[in-house]
Amino acid sequence: MPVGSADRSEPLQQAAFALNAKRPDEAQRIAEEILRRDPRHAGALHILGFALLLQGRAQAAIAPLEAAARGRHDPEIETRLALALSQIGRREEALSWLKRAARRQPPYPPAFHGLGALLFTMERCHEAIEVLRRGVKVAPMMPEMSILLGSVFLKRRNYGEAKAAFSQALAISPASPDALSGMGMALYATGESGAAADFFRRCLRSRPDDDTIWLQLGHCLLQLGERDAGYECFRTASRGDPKRYGRALSSLAASGRGRAWLKPSAAARFMRGAKS
Repeated sequence: MPVGSADRSEPLQQAAFALNAKRPDEAQRIAEEILRRDPRHAGALHILGFALLLQGRAQAAIAPLEAAARGRHDPEIETRLALALSQIGRREEALSWLKRAARRQPPYPPAFHGLGALLFTMERCHEAIEVLRRGVKVAPMMPEMSILLGSVFLKRRNYGEAKAAFSQALAISPASPDALSGMGMALYATGESGAAADFFRRCLRSRPDDDTIWLQLGHCLLQLGERDAGYECFRTASRGDPKRYGRALSSLAASGRGRAWLKPSAAARFMRGAKS
């Protein structure tokens, strides 16, 4: 007896459940079983493409996602296809698919976020801001949209708008490390080092190993005259990796209130906290 689409609904749901449970290899296996019986099954093609994308196989994901998108008007598929295209460097094609997805009704918020992110990476900040503002109106309770908008404003040094965007994100998700760090950077840029330090400390509660945030906090504390505490932040940022050490040392040396050493050995002693 031929297997109809209704008979495949249960395995398709199982594949979708596997994706939601972060088991893309299992989702891939189920989708491939469905496609062996019906190579044009749009739902299975979509799940297969997304499962491959989640496994870091963007090139392989493109063919099934293109097949799933063909003849349909599904912004979710179009957005994921655009992500795969973007990851392998086909950004203009990705842009075209995202613009298409962002025009769909009803609006699909991830399409606005994806389009804004791509425009941002292409340094088309004015366009990114326009798209993300539309996205915030469409999905005001999606903190990622406001965080990305704030990041674009930071890039353009529009710190007032950046603060407003990060504030909106924090009103929805008060513990978001991206929103906390973004707000801290905007405050530091406008000379509000004390307030910025508070946001960086809150961010470090969920990202205690983030060396970038430790460096930012260190700069804040040096600006506030808390030199010992500031230096300790740079030491914390330097631990665990030679690259982290080099970055922390360069950041401290470049600070207007930092330190400079004539000998690498003296710098190393200082970063270990050893007495001269």
